[in-house]
Amino acid sequence: MEAAAAARNPPHIAMVPTPGMGHLISLTEFAKRLVRYHNFTVTFLIPHDGNSTKSQLSILEGLPTSISYSFLPPADMSNTPADTLILTRVILTLTRSLSDLRESLRALAESTRLVALLVDLFGFPAFDLAGELGVPAYMFYSCNALSLCSILYVRKLDQKYTCESQDSPEQVQFFPGCVPVQWADMIDAVQERQTENYKRVLGMAKQYQRPAGVLVNSFVDLEPAAFKSLMQKDGEIAPIYPVGPLIRDGLEKGSSGSDLCLRWLDDQPNGSVLYVSFGSGGTLSRDQIKELAFGLEESGHRFVWVVKSPSDDSKNASFFKEQIADEPLWFLPEGFLERTKGFGMVVPSWAPQVQILSHGSTGGFLSHCGWNSVLESIINGVPIIAWPLFAEQRLNAVELTTDLKVALRVKPNDGGVVERRQISECIKRLMASEEGKMLRERVTALRFAAATAFAKDGSSTKKISELADIWNH
Repeated sequence: MEAAAAARNPPHIAMVPTPGMGHLISLTEFAKRLVRYHNFTVTFLIPHDGNSTKSQLSILEGLPTSISYSFLPPADMSNTPADTLILTRVILTLTRSLSDLRESLRALAESTRLVALLVDLFGFPAFDLAGELGVPAYMFYSCNALSLCSILYVRKLDQKYTCESQDSPEQVQFFPGCVPVQWADMIDAVQERQTENYKRVLGMAKQYQRPAGVLVNSFVDLEPAAFKSLMQKDGEIAPIYPVGPLIRDGLEKGSSGSDLCLRWLDDQPNGSVLYVSFGSGGTLSRDQIKELAFGLEESGHRFVWVVKSPSDDSKNASFFKEQIADEPLWFLPEGFLERTKGFGMVVPSWAPQVQILSHGSTGGFLSHCGWNSVLESIINGVPIIAWPLFAEQRLNAVELTTDLKVALRVKPNDGGVVERRQISECIKRLMASEEGKMLRERVTALRFAAATAFAKDGSSTKKISELADIWNH
């Protein structure tokens, strides 16, 4: 009788996102599809170090009732040095939460029909817990297929070369037909062999054989060669499931400032506005903010700029405390706001990005090239000025400019600063030239391809259905 009742319960998935908004956003969108189209229920079990953010809660609290969430007790990070690398800290947060995660998973196994554990790309320490419960573990890779190829390629590099990465050949090809990648554009963690991050990534590359499958937030028609390569790597990686593009639904809760931003866009000509944002974690130095401001001004094109305090602001926090309180945008060039009032809008800290990119007035996106932002831009048919900052963003920029041909890329000077003249020229090229027109045509084609992936018989729709059938056997 109990077995029959359990069989009637909807299948349940446990999802474990490690710290990072990008991981949580795409995982929640995947969960929504399982709930909406396949009658699953989902629980998010969230490890953290005591610093859960309002932005996380705003996403979690807006989920359907079939998706629940629970924050695990804070991981003990008291003996972790303040200068610990972010990648190491993320993995340690999960590792030190495994005991609590085990208990939560056991409780779910007793109260639901738990059919799988889904972790993000840093969640591999939880694989053993799935084995203890007798449920399959899957990995959700929230970045693109090209960067996944690069991580697998690290194993070959490590075996082939004993020298530092920068002393290896100038370019690498992850698979036949792949665009050659300069060493400087490889992911940060593999730039120097002797670092802790390099060892972490090498360890991660060895974990991709373990899960029952790897879900990738991309789609076949966006990266056909990369997916073909991944699907041919028998023994190196688990079965691959392209399930993207998964992005936010655009119903973001904003402030009165963000509402004002959207109303301002309503009054601008179609395709005339450049949206400028470096994501939730991207910040610039005071000198770079100054150059960007002058570049926007000199371009003469309309813009919406989501601006954050300078990355070097903390060094002078006490000195500027009163000034910051009285004038939150004190770091912008004197007179900039007044001079650009007729054609520009500056939004402090946050703006409803999906709504801005989907607005008819938006004609370009100056972006850090985080993968979520890339997908949001492609889905809305908006070409990009690529300004990568860290992690895999430079690799994404290579794909966008050289392979997909939907972006221009800025180039820093020898001091690492992108100068105002180049910024202005890039904006003019994107917004008002034949070159920009061709980029727009290319990204429009990809927009239709993305929509097709999630059509009734689309490639990603089929892959998600395939997974649902496996989990609901």
